This record gives sequence, structure tokens and C-alpha cells, in this order.
Amino acid sequence: MNEPNDARALLEAQRAAFRAEGIASEGVRRDRLDRALDLLVTHQADICEAIAGDFTRRPATLTRFADVLPSVLALKHARRHLRRWMRPQRQRLSLPAGAPGARAEIEHQPLGVVGVISPWNFPITLTFGPLAGILAAGNRCLIKPSELTPAVSALMQQLVRKYFDPREVAVVTGDAGVAEAFSRLPFDHLLFTGSASVGRRVMAAAAENLVPVTLELGGKCPVLIGRSADLKRAVDRILLGKLGNAGQMCIAPDYVCVPEELLDGFIQTACSWVERALPATFTNPDYTSMVSDRHAERMRALLADALAKGARVVALDPHGDTRAASTRIISPALILDATDDMRVMQEEIFGPLLPLRTYRRIEESIAEVNSRPRPLALYYFGADRAELRQVLAQTISGGVTVNDIAMHFLAEELPFGGVGASGMGAYHGEHGFLRFSHARAVFHQTRLNLAGLVGLRPPYGTRAERVLNWLIRR
Repeated sequence: MNEPNDARALLEAQRAAFRAEGIASEGVRRDRLDRALDLLVTHQADICEAIAGDFTRRPATLTRFADVLPSVLALKHARRHLRRWMRPQRQRLSLPAGAPGARAEIEHQPLGVVGVISPWNFPITLTFGPLAGILAAGNRCLIKPSELTPAVSALMQQLVRKYFDPREVAVVTGDAGVAEAFSRLPFDHLLFTGSASVGRRVMAAAAENLVPVTLELGGKCPVLIGRSADLKRAVDRILLGKLGNAGQMCIAPDYVCVPEELLDGFIQTACSWVERALPATFTNPDYTSMVSDRHAERMRALLADALAKGARVVALDPHGDTRAASTRIISPALILDATDDMRVMQEEIFGPLLPLRTYRRIEESIAEVNSRPRPLALYYFGADRAELRQVLAQTISGGVTVNDIAMHFLAEELPFGGVGASGMGAYHGEHGFLRFSHARAVFHQTRLNLAGLVGLRPPYGTRAERVLNWLIRR
């Protein structure tokens, strides 16, 4: 295990190497992307085994699809577009700077050393996904993975040591105290993915050194089902997105707003879906456990709180017990008649419990979304284009997927990030390259004595007055 001082030493070594190297060439950046890609493709079986060990149960197919694949796609996308991203952007200039002969461009410089504090729920994709943009931008990187997944964190440290010089990329492991010390280091940029409560502490720590931060948080991501929706298809995609990692996903559906006349149909369809896709969740190898006993107990506490305050619970797995103690397996359940005083409507659930809220008019659901902090993702199901435009125009969220769940995350061409309480800053694809770069303005002045020609050198006279009057107008 590394100590906090090791992290500082690694940071100093990376910064010294960055200064010695200068701005990394396209070839150097491409080589680093290739090595990260080789690491993932070669060791995907080891990654699946380590994550399954940390979770107690997590299917390898899920890990390959949700952790390895998005990382591979991000690295390949960055490699494919790297040359274009690195090219300086010529800028047309308006008067007065854009005088004859003057020209300008924007060049994107690497920041230096970027720190990444990655979470436990998708430890690979939420490390190597942003790493694609960090390396493409020409930076070095220091990574602190979560202490809740020690096996995959140790594996990540071992593999990164094998594929990278520690002055390029390195992994620091340790407990929450190490993470806190890590967040106080004077990085050139710090990316944190996790809860809003921890994000506040990370941002405060980074502020001590004026380190700019990108925060990827979460929140209660709503699903709005319109009356024009194909209900069977909507339920299928909602549950696939909700239960794929037992709800442990920052952009998982947190609650569903459904027309009141479609409620019974939703419940019946959901029960049939689980019986077909994930039967007997307690023993089903395709169903993921909660990451720790504490997280499982929190799910049971959320459920008990809802029941005590009058909610009705529909167990989607008739063979499981959502309240069974001493297990990390939490069977999926719908929560009906959920009220705002219940914890399931106050906290991000991050588990396989799904409250259903009914509405008569879509405006009621829009108002509910707007009454809560801005979510990381919003989902709409329906074929009514006017209603979709209304939802998009009257809500604010980090991202939106229409008629599916989480697909905007997989699109490298789209920015991924939160807004307000769900985070700040976005990455993925070119947006990640720009996030981890400094856009430096470069202006090339003409040889002409322009200030003298227009009278803007002292002593000032009537020519300067006429020029300024012409420039300063509506």
C-alpha cells in the first residue's frame, strides 16, 4: 500500500518528467494510448475476476460490457482523432485586432499532471475512460481508485506499473485518508467521480492549491414515460439500465414518472421482465450483489423507511426477500405511493429499488424534476415530439437519452458531465481532450504601424477621435 507521501513523490516525479519532455508529440501520445488499450484487452479476464471478487458476485459479461468495452472505445476514439485534435485552430479576427496581415490561432497545450479519483461501481471505465482524454492531451496522470474495491485497485496498480513508467501514469492505493491527502495535492487538474457529499470535500481540498476540478457526481435521475410510449419496450430498457449493476450506477434510473392509467401495466410488465431475464436473483449468476455489507444494509434501511411511512412494495423477484439480512444480494423491488418525506425520494438510491410516481399531466412530472437538484441524466420515453420538446425545454440535466437508458454515456462524440448538484465539467471524446488541455491564444501581429496609421498613439488627435467613433457604435 502506498502512503500519501508516495503520492506526492510520484506527482513531483511526473511533473519533472513533463517539464523535461516538453509538449509530447503525436507519436508519444499515440504510444501511451496503445499501451493503455493493450493493458485492457490483454488482461480483461483478470479484471473480471478481480471485480467479481470485490463485489462477491458480478457477471464477467457485465464487466466486459460496462467496464472494459467503454474504456476500449474511448481509447480507440482518441487514437483515431488525435491528429485532428492536436492541430492548431486558425481563427478569423474582427476589427480592430483583425487588421490586414494579423493572424491568430488557438493551440491546445497539455496541463501537466492530472489527478483522477475514480469510484468503485465501474472502476475501470471511470478510470480509463477519462484517461483517454488525459493521455491524448499530452498529460501525465496519477490515479487513486476506490478503497471499496481493493482487488481491482491492486490489479490496476500492478498492470499500470507493467505498462507505464511511473513518471507517465501511476496508481496510488489506500484508504479514505490516502484519498483525502491525494485530493490536497497540487495537481494541474483533478477529476473526481463519486457522491456529492465527498465531491464537496474534494473541491474544498483542491481549492487550497487553486486546482481546477471536474466533478462527476450523480443525483436522482428521473424517467418520464409519456402516454405515447411503447410501454413494454420502455420497461425493458428501464430495467436493463436499472438492474444491470443492481442499480449501482450514477446514471441509473432513480425514479419513474408514469401516467396513472399505465401504472398497473408497468408493474405487470416489470414482474414478467424480471421473471424472464433475472429469475431467482439470490442465486442467479447474472445478477450483481451490492459492493459491501454497508451498502446492502443501506438498501434494507431505505426499504424499511418507505414501508414505515406508508409505501407499498412490489417485489419483482417472487423467489427473493428484499429484506433478508446478512447478504449482499438485494432483490429488485418497485416502491409505490412513495412520498417526499421518504428517504428513497430524498437520497440517490444507488441500488435495485425503483419508486414509481404517477401523474395526470406531463407538466406535473416536469415540475417534480425541477423541484429537485439537477440530475446527471434524464430519460424520456415516448413518440410525441411536441411533448419531448416540452420536456427538453423545461428541464435541465447533465445529459438526456430518449427512448433508452444511459446511451448518451456510450457515445464518445457527446460530452458527459453533470450540472449544478450533479457535477461540473464534461469529458468524453474531443470534449475530454479539451477538458484536460489549456487553450492558448497565439496572436501574430503585422509589421504595419497600425496604431500610428489610425492615430492611436499619443499625442492623440482628431484622427483617433474619428476612428474610435466609428468603432464604438451600435
